[in-house]
Formats: sequence, structure tokens, C-alpha cells
Amino acid sequence: MTRRAADVGGGRSNDPTLLILTSLAAGPKHGHALLLDIEAFAGVRLGPGTLYGAITRLEQRGLIEPLGADDRRRPYRITAEGSECLAHALASLRRIVDEATARLDGRPARRTTLATR
Repeated sequence: MTRRAADVGGGRSNDPTLLILTSLAAGPKHGHALLLDIEAFAGVRLGPGTLYGAITRLEQRGLIEPLGADDRRRPYRITAEGSECLAHALASLRRIVDEATARLDGRPARRTTLATR
């Protein structure tokens, strides 16, 4: 797994950072809108502590940035670096999905593992 993919969820499809970046890839959102969007597209309900902890880490790493406050809401948007990290994480997940699909279909594995050597 690449360093960038490990930085964003480590290839786990239910990781809050991956879910937040995916939501923000569609456009800026504030916290509550993120919660609703993530639940709608992923079926995952993040708690407020999980959401805002992940937002803080993503902002510190420069993967998202806040926009001007709208009333009490503080919208965020994904940065160019965040988009790049999301793309790397999705490529990593895609490799896993492709491999699992091949194995389920009875096709040979693409990579030799230590267990089969």
C-alpha cells in the first residue's frame, strides 16, 4: 500500500478520513451536511466526536481547508493535496476489490503471496 493511501484510511472503506474526503470531493460542506452525506452514500453514521476529530486532523495535514463561516456553520472544502490523497487511497481500494472479485470468480490471483510460495 502506498504511503498516501495509508495516510487516508489505509484502504479501509469505513475510515472517517476517507469518507470525509469523498463527501467533500462533491463540493464544500459543513459538519452536519457531511454527516448526512456520508450516511446517505456509505451507510455509515459518524458520531460528532469522530467527525470533528477527523476534520481537525485533515485540516492540520492540509487535506481540507475551512471556508468563511456561514452563521454558526463552518464549511470545509477538499484541497488539491486532499484530492490527490483521495485518488491514491481509491486506487489502493480498487486493487483490493479487483483482487477479491477475481478470487471470488475463481480466477487466479494476480500476485504471489508468501503463503503460496
